Amino acid sequence: MKNFRAVKILILAAMMIMAYASVAFAGAQNFTLHNNTGYTIYQVNISPTNTNDWEEDILGSNVLMNGESTYVNFNAGNSQYWDIQAIFEDGTAWSWYGFDLFSAYDVYLNADGSASY
Repeated sequence: MKNFRAVKILILAAMMIMAYASVAFAGAQNFTLHNNTGYTIYQVNISPTNTNDWEEDILGSNVLMNGESTYVNFNAGNSQYWDIQAIFEDGTAWSWYGFDLFSAYDVYLNADGSASY
C-alpha cells in the first residue's frame, strides 16, 4: 500500500513539473524573417499588437538585404499577436499588424507591401 501511495505522489509531482515547464517556455518565440521587399531593410521593430510603441530594433547594427533572411529570437511574454515594422534607407517605414508569432516559423515581407507567414 505504501508503494502505491509513493507512486501516486511521484506521478503527481511529475505532472506538476511538466505543467510549470510548459508555462515557463510559452514566452519564447523564434522565427525566420525573409526580406522580399526589393529594398534593403535598415531597422526591424517587433511589438505586441496591444501597445502603441515600437520595441527596439532587432537588427542592431546589421542590415537585411533584399532576398536575405535573419533568424529572430525573442521572448514573446504573454502576447500572442505582434506587429512588425521595417524601416528602409530613406526612412520610409512599412508596417504589418496582427501576426500570430506562436504559429509562425517564417515571416515573409513582400515587395507589394504584403506580408505572410
